Amino acid sequence: MKDVDNKILAELLKNARLSDRQLAKKVGVSQPTITRRRAFLENEVIDGYTIIPKWTKLGYEILAITLVKIKHGIASGENAEKIREDSIRWLMRHPNVIMSGACRGNVDAFMITLHKSFKEYDEFMQDHRREMGQYVKDVNSVLINLAGEDLLKPFHFKYLAEDL
Repeated sequence: MKDVDNKILAELLKNARLSDRQLAKKVGVSQPTITRRRAFLENEVIDGYTIIPKWTKLGYEILAITLVKIKHGIASGENAEKIREDSIRWLMRHPNVIMSGACRGNVDAFMITLHKSFKEYDEFMQDHRREMGQYVKDVNSVLINLAGEDLLKPFHFKYLAEDL
């Protein structure tokens, strides 16, 4: 990618609401260049624009990071595709799952989820056990109190702007 693309991305990570004119001024190139480069980036690099809400204002109290270990040998051969399809179907029924996928290391899969209460989290995990338990050997979760004082650096993409 071009250096100007990195500068555009950095500014958009800080504030995706910038107009092409404002972005051109910040990056130091013409507005038509920004319009052209933004179109390219939106097609090739940017997956979408979104907001990052104050989770507690929407009623979410818990962010859970759940690590799943699959039963040994169960996800091989023709069975692997069925497990994948069942997993995707289950995940897509739960809008509070904001990211999930396979991973490497001591676990096979992960989920990042938001919950409005511990009761809701517990019901979610019971549903996971009921629907997906046939595939699962072990599940471990880390629960983060979104309203707590221990949240030292809130989730935001603006921090990545410094890394481009």
